[in-house]
Amino acid sequence: MQYLPIFQLIAGLVALVFGAELLVRGASRLALSAGVSSFVVGLTVVAFGTSAPELGAALGAAINDNSGLVIGPVVGSNITNICLILGFTAVICPIPVKFKVVRREVLQMLVCTIALMLFMIPTEIPRVGGFILFAGLLAFLVRSYQAGKSDPEHAKEMQAAAAELRTEVTKGDRPPLFVNITLCVIGIGLLIFGADMLVGGATSVAEMFNVSDTVIGLSLVAFGTSVPELSLSAVAALRKEVDIAVGNILGSNIFNILCVLGITSMVSPHPLVVPESMWTRDLWVLLGASLACLPILLAGGRVTRVEGVLLLGLYAGYVGAMFFMSGG
Repeated sequence: MQYLPIFQLIAGLVALVFGAELLVRGASRLALSAGVSSFVVGLTVVAFGTSAPELGAALGAAINDNSGLVIGPVVGSNITNICLILGFTAVICPIPVKFKVVRREVLQMLVCTIALMLFMIPTEIPRVGGFILFAGLLAFLVRSYQAGKSDPEHAKEMQAAAAELRTEVTKGDRPPLFVNITLCVIGIGLLIFGADMLVGGATSVAEMFNVSDTVIGLSLVAFGTSVPELSLSAVAALRKEVDIAVGNILGSNIFNILCVLGITSMVSPHPLVVPESMWTRDLWVLLGASLACLPILLAGGRVTRVEGVLLLGLYAGYVGAMFFMSGG
């Protein structure tokens, strides 16, 4: 029975990831069948899909008034995306960087990170802060749409994310309408179930190892909800489609802040309290990792294997320090 909380945590993460996959697949097919362009689908539905596990976990934790499991996974996931996933991707295949496209995404990610830290200064994210973050999400989507229409390279990245689904529609292989609706319903159900399992399991695991919910959120939950980004980036790197990998990582970080924390802050029945440990370690690591993207991605024209190894080392050191400082 002592392993039940760990099983519950893992089951919650698996349900969140698979629920997000089913929801995105069903919603993408419905949108494409309705005549929405693959670019718009890639920009919205598919891009949102990589942050759906974080959103499901955050909403579930917010309902249970557990701010550590709302903010922790988002901050931890963004650190994981930069240090672990970008580093791992570069080790698999050095990443050539298209300066114009990446510069825009890196700067937007950095602005979002700084804005989040500013909203957290009063020790809690106010509801008005959630509305501002969500407004930023809408502005980001509109700007990305306009940039994609005028920038063929950016448009190609978004279209690639929905290419498989578009092929199903244009070749007449799309499932019946009720199948796609069923996928969406099952996906939402799994997200709800997964969020409930994850919050309960994470809380119990934290008690078992005598660490805070925030530490579990920053590490295990953050890693688990980043699995979609890790798998997408690894596959893209193996296929030498590294532009998609970088865009996926940067876009996910932006969505995590603007979408996940924006929506959760707006609908949470309680204010999202920022754990004290965030200001002593985690937010500064997130800011440092985001700033590190500037020279890594903008200088030299590529992310090398050496830089990838350094990012992996930074991630390992961060996780080790986090558990050491927590007494776990």
